[in-house]
Formats: sequence, structure tokens, C-alpha cells
Amino acid sequence: MVDPILRMSGITKRFHGVTALSDVSIDVMPGEVHAICGENGAGKSTLMNVLSGVHRAGSFDGSIRLDGQDVAFRSVRDSESHGIAIIHQELALVPNLSIAENIHLGNEISRRGLIDWRRTNARAAEVMARVGLDENTSTRVGDLGVGKQQLVEIAKALAKDVKLLILDEPTAALNDSDSERLLGLIDQLRAQGITCIVISHKLREVLRVADRITVLRDGRTIETMRRDHPATDEGRIIRAMVGRDLDSLFPPRDPDIGDEMFRVENWSVHHPADRERVVVDDVSLSVRAGEIIGLAGLMGAGRTELAMSIFGRSYGSAITGSAFKRGQRIELRTVEQAIGHGIAYATEDRKQYGLNLIGDIRANVSSAALSRLARFGIVDRFREHKVADAYRYKLNIKAPGVDAVTGGLSGGNQQKVVLSKWMFTNPDVLILDEPTRGIDVGAKYEIYGIINELAAQGKAVIVISSELPEIIGLSDRIYTIAEGRITAEVAREDATQELLMRGMTAGL
Repeated sequence: MVDPILRMSGITKRFHGVTALSDVSIDVMPGEVHAICGENGAGKSTLMNVLSGVHRAGSFDGSIRLDGQDVAFRSVRDSESHGIAIIHQELALVPNLSIAENIHLGNEISRRGLIDWRRTNARAAEVMARVGLDENTSTRVGDLGVGKQQLVEIAKALAKDVKLLILDEPTAALNDSDSERLLGLIDQLRAQGITCIVISHKLREVLRVADRITVLRDGRTIETMRRDHPATDEGRIIRAMVGRDLDSLFPPRDPDIGDEMFRVENWSVHHPADRERVVVDDVSLSVRAGEIIGLAGLMGAGRTELAMSIFGRSYGSAITGSAFKRGQRIELRTVEQAIGHGIAYATEDRKQYGLNLIGDIRANVSSAALSRLARFGIVDRFREHKVADAYRYKLNIKAPGVDAVTGGLSGGNQQKVVLSKWMFTNPDVLILDEPTRGIDVGAKYEIYGIINELAAQGKAVIVISSELPEIIGLSDRIYTIAEGRITAEVAREDATQELLMRGMTAGL
């Protein structure tokens, strides 16, 4: 019988008296792809930080055996010297350096105290070929798309002769084609004898690539299952993750749809740097009070560009077209005008544009409507605290208090802070761009409930999502968009993934 390449036994980790991991055990076999699943806050990343030396030996209880030997890593460099490499969701690349320089960063090839560029570039080309990256080794990493940057990270690990590769949410920021390419690469690495641990919320991808799946919940090991077992499916994984059956992934809803709330007609947007290039082309759409409409399209179709241009011309140039609120034409030339007309936009990139990650919950919730808390130009901090705490309670934001730093929250709780910020502006129209990106299935259910409640209050909601089941499960009507043009309008009862995909690829 083959022994595990990795055995973590009885791992317990505490932070300031709070138990993040409790007696967690996991075995990983040589050459397998082992997925770790769980809700945000389940302990997945903490466990991998223990394994990779981010949390050094002595700061946790339990033991780690690698290749049959007890190990005690005191740093990331220490774990790397044993053949372990971790690729975090936030890529650790230097944009202004070349691919070759990034691959060998901290692992430079030198001769007589100087970088040996011939060997550096040759070694870089070798590992780039292994990951299918067809670029010049001198190409600046900042000039690459996110998908290729992910390949550079993997090539960087291979250059260190990795034998256990940890990938934390590897496809979270990738489009469908880049995601499929990366999953194919994981298959290739397995064939080359490299063991992979994959942390992912995307259960279809987990079932596509993993040999075995371990589920964590509340810092504990719940179960490990084989992918090829007849009983292993999304439902079983979800039950293990959340501790209950989710008969439906979407909360029940009885729509109460009123009169038209918002409409744009003949809306066109040009690229901000290339005014000849049309990004949004003669779009007309409407949304009614109490209605949720979905906007479905492939990456680059113009969904986000449309939303941002509506929200005070946050994107684009030479914008033309008309906007109407309750039948009256309105101007949306600035963000302040858009907010003043009751329009809110929750960005797809909450970390860069949606939140101040070093600020606390209180400051983030109030940031879009400070004037509502100010008197004679001075913000009433007591009222600000009270408002933020009310949203923390209402949206079930898991944090010790509203003074907690937002960057320390899980993805699902960060998204709730974003929604709180815009709900506090008391909008009539909410545009939610990828509202559940990077969020686990349990937190998604909570976000869906919040969206449904907003619609029940008579808000008009526009949801942009790359997940077709999400679009179908949430929306009363769905628009498909391709190459900046609306290609179809589909009623909820008629919507299928195949029908939507036809609209999303029309003319491509």
C-alpha cells in the first residue's frame, strides 16, 4: 500500500483565544489532486498556511509528516526547501519585472555573484513550456492577462522543483477559457507526478479535476470523499460544507413587480483610450420596481462597461443615449448625480474599488452617504456607529464589532459590507456586478436572500453574473449581451443555459 506524501494530524490553531482549526487531520497521496472545500472561515487557508510555514512550527498543535518524515517548518522558505509551494489567490508577482525575473525571484541563478542571464532565461523557457506559456521570457509580467500571470506563478513553483503544489482559489479571477486551460494544466501536473492541493469554491471544477475531496466546516474535518464514488456529487459536498440540505440553492421568492423604475435607451459607450472603439453599442433595457433582471454575457461583452457608464460615467468616453427614472429623463454625468437619483453600483472588484480594506466596517458602510450623518460638515460618529451596527446585525456580518478592519473579513462578509454601504444610500436602483464572486455556497445563499429582500422592498435590481445558474435562479427577466449589444430578452420561465449561451455568443 502506498504511503501518503503528506499527513497532517490533529492540527489545532488559535488566534487570540479564537480557535480557527480544531484537531484537523488530512492525508494526501502521491501524485493525486486533493481538493479542500468549505465555507469562508472554515479554516482552509489557515490549514494551508500551517503547511507552508506561514504559521511557523510551535504556533499550532499537531504534527506534519512529509514523505514519511516529521517536519517542522519555521518559514515559507523552509517549506519550499522541502518541495512545497503555495500559490495564493492574490498573485505574488512583480508587474514591472520580466517573466524570467519573476520566475527566479528569490531563487536567482548566479555566477560569481552576478545573475547568469543565459541560464536564467533558459530555465525560465523550460518551465514556461511545461505550463504552456508561449511568451518571450523578457515580457513584462504587467503586460500579461490574469490567466497568463497564473501560469507564471505555477512556472515559478516548478522552477523550485516543487513536489507538492498548493493552489488557493486558482480560477477565481479567470474567465471560462482560462479556467479550463488551468484545469487542464493541473491534469498535466498530476501526470508528471506532482501532487496538488486545490482550494476552491467552484464545485463543478472540483468534481472535474480532484481525485479526493476533503471538506472542512467550522475549523474541523467533516469528511473525505473520492470523486469517483457514485454518491459524490455537488449535493453531498454542499451538505458537508453547510451542515444541512440545500433543497434549492436559491431562497424561495414570490415576485411583486410594479411599474417601470429605470430605463436606458440607445445607450452607447466608447473606449476611454480609443474613442473609435465602441464598447457598448445602442443598448436599451428597463427594470421595474420589485424586479430582478439578469445581464448575461461572456467576459469582454460589455456588461461591466455598461453598468459603470450608467453609474455617473465611471467608464468610457463619448457616451450617448438617454436614461429615465419613473418615466422622467435624468442626467447621470457624475457619480454624485447617479447617487442623487437613487442609483447604486456594487463593483465586481470589491477589494480594489468597493471597499477600503484598511478601514473598519463603520467607515465603509457610511462612505457613500456621509452627508446623511453630518451636521454643519461634521460627521456624527455615534450615529455612524449605530447605523453600521444595525447593518451588521441585519445582514449577519460575522465580525466582533463594526470597528473590525474590513480586510480581515471573509469574502462573503466583505460583500455584505459592500451591500450595506449601498443600502445605506437608500437607492431605488441597484446594479450588482458579480455579487457572489469568490464566495462559498453558504454565503451565496445569504447574499441571494438579501437581493430578494431588496426586490421585495420595491427596489429595481440588475444582477451581472458569469454563472448562468445564478442568473437563471435569481432573475425575473434576463438580457443577453454580446460584443456590446443586447442580443436577447428572455423571461424567467423560458430561460435555459443553452438558450442564454446562444444569445451570449450571437455574432461571435
